[in-house]
Amino acid sequence: MRDPMRDQQDSSVARLPPLNWLRAFEASARVLSFTAAALELNMTQSAVSQQIKGLENALGRALFYRRVRGLELTDEGRGYLPTVQAAFAMLEESTALLRGRNGPDVLELHANLSFAIFWLTPRLGRFMDEFPWVQLNIATSIWPLERPSESAALEIVFGVGKWESRVGQRLTHDTLFPVCTPELAARIQNVDDLLQQRLFDLPGTLQSWDSWLDGCAGARAVGKTKPVVHRASTWAVSLEWALKGLGVALAHDTVANGLIARGQLVRPLPFSLPMKEAYYLIAAEGEHTNAAALAFKAWLLREMTA
Repeated sequence: MRDPMRDQQDSSVARLPPLNWLRAFEASARVLSFTAAALELNMTQSAVSQQIKGLENALGRALFYRRVRGLELTDEGRGYLPTVQAAFAMLEESTALLRGRNGPDVLELHANLSFAIFWLTPRLGRFMDEFPWVQLNIATSIWPLERPSESAALEIVFGVGKWESRVGQRLTHDTLFPVCTPELAARIQNVDDLLQQRLFDLPGTLQSWDSWLDGCAGARAVGKTKPVVHRASTWAVSLEWALKGLGVALAHDTVANGLIARGQLVRPLPFSLPMKEAYYLIAAEGEHTNAAALAFKAWLLREMTA
């Protein structure tokens, strides 16, 4: 019994002429000579002529007038040529891009989105100034399972330290704490005041507002009413809510310290809870390790130490 999906795929492939036929057409149409095209393509003149004939038969259209003094494009050939040339140009550009990613000066980095925004971006100018020869290709994600770039030489992920048998090098030892605008913090003197505000957090993390409240001594005096917590998929969103004065976000050092240092956010209460999760560096070995990746890794560890 035939597979209809396979038939559809086979039919789709059959509608596309062989690539060497199209290359022979493009070269012949550009120089208007089978002989000159054959020299360019390192083929015989008869082979080029046969490929053009095969393409014309497949299309059901004549692409050239064969004149005594050379070739002339038919109206169909003249209309087809720009499309073929554009397709080859796109293939060449994409191929060059893929080959370039293996170059020693290209860094393929896959980074957690919040880390890239709140930690890396404020420091990125220092890296670019120190290593002006490195070309950055950065892909971002929210959770460790999102891996948009399989070719990444380096990955910065958030979690507990192990992903698909890959062990990461721990970069951070953060704590969890509430943050909000200075104006809102002026109204928060204790946990009771805190619980009167809108609370923001993320789903899927090992620790939450419940964890922070359980660890905070002042929380024991609070009534049994469980606060409503609004959740966002990333700290980039929950901290933006906090920056707008909408409520109090549960944050950690890596994402919040820069905002606190600039006075945009403050910690309304001093208690911090040691964080179980952290940011980790995963460095691929072998063919993916190049000069750019080595430079970034050394710089990153130096910045983390500083």
